[in-house]
Amino acid sequence: MNLLSIQSHVAYGHVGNSAAVFPLQRLGVEVWAVDTVQYSNHTRYETWRGRVFEADLIREIVRGIEERGVLGECDGVLSGYMGSADIGGAILDAVGSVKRANPAARYCCDPVIGDVDRGVFVHSGIPELMRNQVVPAADVLTPNQFELDYLSGGTSTTMADAVAAVAAVRALGPRVVFVTSLRTDDTPDDSIDLLGADEDGIFLVRTPLLPIVPNGAGDAIAGLLLMHLLRTGSAAEALSLGASSMFGILNRTCEEGAGEILLVTAQDELVTPSEVFPAQPFKL
Repeated sequence: MNLLSIQSHVAYGHVGNSAAVFPLQRLGVEVWAVDTVQYSNHTRYETWRGRVFEADLIREIVRGIEERGVLGECDGVLSGYMGSADIGGAILDAVGSVKRANPAARYCCDPVIGDVDRGVFVHSGIPELMRNQVVPAADVLTPNQFELDYLSGGTSTTMADAVAAVAAVRALGPRVVFVTSLRTDDTPDDSIDLLGADEDGIFLVRTPLLPIVPNGAGDAIAGLLLMHLLRTGSAAEALSLGASSMFGILNRTCEEGAGEILLVTAQDELVTPSEVFPAQPFKL
């Protein structure tokens, strides 16, 4: 399997491509990584260094890959943090190039906009671009709860609200939607939910809630969800496998008190999770 991954990169720690590429490679995927930014570390630290790349540079790199004559072998495109609204246009151009070369390729968008504890944290113009242009072009979408609510225009207070929001987002274009972190009034205090939805229905995975703010976990699980979906053809199976691996990695991170997710140290969780959380069909 070959995947084109277009998102941020940090030298220290694991977010963006620095979170998504290694897990995919560990599972046997060839990843063609294109970075939208180069930072020293993620932006929740007090300081960081680096810069956002120009959209034309993204186009140039993708064009170079295209000149190798290999885009027809690309099974999917994964995008995450964009850095600027212009980069969103470059990503959509890349998706178009891949799909012209391989109409069976799938585009998975991790719609990085914000989260529940920080609100919107991306540059102006990106949330609107995401909702109006990028999401309708995606085959697979992996929002967190904040992003689900922003894109649907609702508030996921209950599980019924979340299911309605997923339906609203699917109506924008994506065939498959995975909500990568969800806590509603129906979620037990010691748990966190993940939802998956496709033509076969709605699926729920519930795992224990860990005492961690997992920077980069959303980037890593987006790649895992896309890869498992392409391999199995099942949103339910992809949700179970992705959630189980990420829980194992985050649990190991908590046990060791690490400040960054331990993707390398706990890499066996990617291949054989210590605990498998099955995806259950969900009905209101």
